[in-house]
Amino acid sequence: MSHVAHELAEEFPEEKDKIQELNQKNNHFAKLTEEYHSVNREIHRIETNFAPADEGYEKQLRRQRLALKDEINHMLKQA
Repeated sequence: MSHVAHELAEEFPEEKDKIQELNQKNNHFAKLTEEYHSVNREIHRIETNFAPADEGYEKQLRRQRLALKDEINHMLKQA
């Protein structure tokens, strides 16, 4: 299995325990992380040409991933 960059554990290595805790206790946070992982994996499939897509769609996914990451980061700081 290939390495998937931008996993949350890599993006927030010091927050691994907090991410796990929030995923268990906060449904909204769990939904955000699930969506982040889904978008991130779709980007990875595009980058590896497993699921080629046009540049506009890839940019849209990257913006979506960044917005999710920002919201996750905000919730981590508030916790």
